[in-house]
Amino acid sequence: MILRQIASQKALEVETLKRPRASLAKSLEAPGLSVVAEIKKASPSKGILAKRFEPQRQLEAYVRGGAGAVSVVTDRTFFQGSGELLRSLRPRTTLPLLRKDFLLDPLQVYESFFLGADAVLLIAALLPGENLGRMLATASSLGLETLVEVHDEGELRHALETDAPVIGFNNRDLRDFSVNLQTTVRLLRELDRLEPRRTRRVVAESGISSRKDAAFLEDLGVDGILVGESLMRSSDPAAQVRKLRGLEP
Repeated sequence: MILRQIASQKALEVETLKRPRASLAKSLEAPGLSVVAEIKKASPSKGILAKRFEPQRQLEAYVRGGAGAVSVVTDRTFFQGSGELLRSLRPRTTLPLLRKDFLLDPLQVYESFFLGADAVLLIAALLPGENLGRMLATASSLGLETLVEVHDEGELRHALETDAPVIGFNNRDLRDFSVNLQTTVRLLRELDRLEPRRTRRVVAESGISSRKDAAFLEDLGVDGILVGESLMRSSDPAAQVRKLRGLEP
């Protein structure tokens, strides 16, 4: 009798694992500029970002503000995140959850699946040669989408050798943490040169703190922006998301 009860419960848990994944790519197809709002406690360059770190309230604010997706930083050593943070947020939203971490091995992609991620960040600079394609294939086999992040033209060409549907242009140089929105300008120009009939979605990342920044990038033709620090520091993150989207002055 007990064994049957256990089996029934486990069957329910398995069905939960089979749930349809929310689509990051589709969130970027919506009219207007999509905001991928990030939840992170700290960063190597700025330290603690929120005096009171309340990820569930932050998530609720992002939903109220109309974010298209949510990025959850799970790196423990440098960003004070955790996989448990992502797991705890999964039942609280139907928005796509992007796991943002430094993924080097397919095992981490499997881990992301079981944590409840809908998509994973893959940093092209960390995945040379066939490694990037291998990670993309693993994610695809699990029904996970990907955001492939690049910072320069070489990394962009590497990403374009794959079928990655979403490319992220990181305006932050991870070698010295400097930020320049002209990185997106330069890489978007190169993307349009290499793929004149662009079918991939583009997300601009880092250094975006105002509607002026967002409008500048939107006018360039990006589909979405990934914003973390300014939202984590905001006293009203819901309103800040709306401002970034151009819905509030």
